[in-house]
Amino acid sequence: MPPTRLKPPTITAITRRDITDYLSAEQVAWWGRLDEVDFLGRVWPLELMTSTDSRFKDAVGDIIQHRVRNYDWEDDWVYGDPRFELRNGRDDIFVRFLSEMLHPVVRSDPEQVEILLAFFNECLARDGWEVAEVSQLSGKPVFAGRPRTGLKSPARSLDLNDHDRLDDPAAIRDHLSRIERGLARDPAEAIASSKEMVETICKLILDDYGIAYAPRAEVLDLYKLVASALRLNAEAVPDSAKGSQAAQKTLRTLVTTIQSLAELRNELGLGHGRAKRSPALSRHGRLAFNAAVAVVEFLLDTWQVRRAAE
Repeated sequence: MPPTRLKPPTITAITRRDITDYLSAEQVAWWGRLDEVDFLGRVWPLELMTSTDSRFKDAVGDIIQHRVRNYDWEDDWVYGDPRFELRNGRDDIFVRFLSEMLHPVVRSDPEQVEILLAFFNECLARDGWEVAEVSQLSGKPVFAGRPRTGLKSPARSLDLNDHDRLDDPAAIRDHLSRIERGLARDPAEAIASSKEMVETICKLILDDYGIAYAPRAEVLDLYKLVASALRLNAEAVPDSAKGSQAAQKTLRTLVTTIQSLAELRNELGLGHGRAKRSPALSRHGRLAFNAAVAVVEFLLDTWQVRRAAE
């Protein structure tokens, strides 16, 4: 039987070095509230790993000797230790190490967790990975690393070039770029930009039809004007009465979606002189983004068809 081939790592040495150099420069104690043996034991079977010191039978012994008794290893010793392969080893082990650094048992300061999470994801996104919340422990997020291949990228979520009526898609692209950044670093920004993207497409359509709207009109009011201009209340599927009824039900959910998006922005997004840090998490930002894309894509497509028919 041929030997099993391990997949080469996709998280590059550059990304790994950027992250570990940052942790060293900022003097981040990667072990957090635990001792180093306990922390590393969450990721690696230390008792089965060789010692670099002949006096000890395993990695536990030499870590205690050089980090507790003598303290003659630098705080960032683990990044370059070949046994842990953080520089060039398996992707899943590297992101597991980063995720454990953010675990509530390891790190109690939510602000520091947020800063580290944002930096990790900014670097990992270049190689198609992210650290994301997967559960909670005592109301605090627990993270795990995962590939981003199954996640929709905001920057590539809408094909704006296919819509002739959209003369200048720059405003929409700006929102998508802000959402992309926000999902990795600031979910509150992603939520706010998602809601604003819906406002923007509504205003572009109303401007195209020459329909006036209040400068500070709420997003739901803008949508109702757009729905009237695009005749969304008309027969949705002319050749099928039942299909038309089903389409009308779906269209009614757009109103609910837009209203909920506005409420989500008010509660978790930016704005309104918020006195406290937003509790928004990455999954809330992605929820807002997916809802906004569904609305914007439908309005773009309908706008294109209606204007072509006219």
